[in-house]
Amino acid sequence: MVSRHGRPALDRTAGPRLGWRDYRDWWNRYEESRLAEGQVAPEILQATVADADIVFASGRIRAQETAARAAPHLPAIHDPVFNEAPLPPPRIIGVKYLPKTWNILARAAWLSGHSLDGESVNEARIRAALAAEKLHEASENQKVYLAAHGWFNRMLRPEIKKRGWRCVVDGGDGYWSHRVYEYIGK
Repeated sequence: MVSRHGRPALDRTAGPRLGWRDYRDWWNRYEESRLAEGQVAPEILQATVADADIVFASGRIRAQETAARAAPHLPAIHDPVFNEAPLPPPRIIGVKYLPKTWNILARAAWLSGHSLDGESVNEARIRAALAAEKLHEASENQKVYLAAHGWFNRMLRPEIKKRGWRCVVDGGDGYWSHRVYEYIGK
């Protein structure tokens, strides 16, 4: 079972408008941000992971807080292999956008090969394969739950499928969303 984290405290739809360097700083703050206050994991998520034997979360606090709220019966194993794929902004001079706009521009640029000095899309794909293998191995005779991130979860999907798993519950990609996978063999 894989979920996306809850709603972060740092709001990507809020201003101010930022240049590319300021957005890079904003993204670094976002990566360290907690969940917004007052959130409770949806009941369906809690019920789905109530009998999990192993809980994983990325190295980011928002995923760790999500795991703790969704599966309070087990401490999560925090592992940066599940961290979000980076969002390095393209160096567009003289424009200022809201973070949500930079997110789109940065993801498109990253998918096209732009990585500034960070992880490339190919490196992230390799990491997604490692993450899927970790989940696959951990799930032998055990129920596993992962709290991670929207884009990285998308990168995990084909890797999980390659290992003989299929999605049997598709809860979408929003905050607190989840997908349930069932092993059908290779």
